[in-house]
Amino acid sequence: MAQLTVSINGRNYQVACDDGQEAHLSRLGTYVDNRVKELVAAVGQVGDARLLVMVSLLLADELSDAYSSLDVAQSDEGVAAALNAEEALSAEIENLAARIENIAERLEQA
Repeated sequence: MAQLTVSINGRNYQVACDDGQEAHLSRLGTYVDNRVKELVAAVGQVGDARLLVMVSLLLADELSDAYSSLDVAQSDEGVAAALNAEEALSAEIENLAARIENIAERLEQA
């Protein structure tokens, strides 16, 4: 298990993570620290607990927006897949109709 120091709002925190996840955790820590800095610039140093709550709510809001976008994208993909399936089915029906007409013509000539 790897150990990493993450700095948020000027304080260092020792965090454990799986081996190989250090860079990812470092990026996450930097992202959270940047969000805290944005909040501090907007509202000032209002205490670690309040900043933690505010940043958590901001990150939850971002995550909610991302999930909503994903739902819309998946919904759009579902619509596109249904349209593609409908087009394929329509083409197959046209193909079958042409074959039936061909058979009918041969029967009439026989």
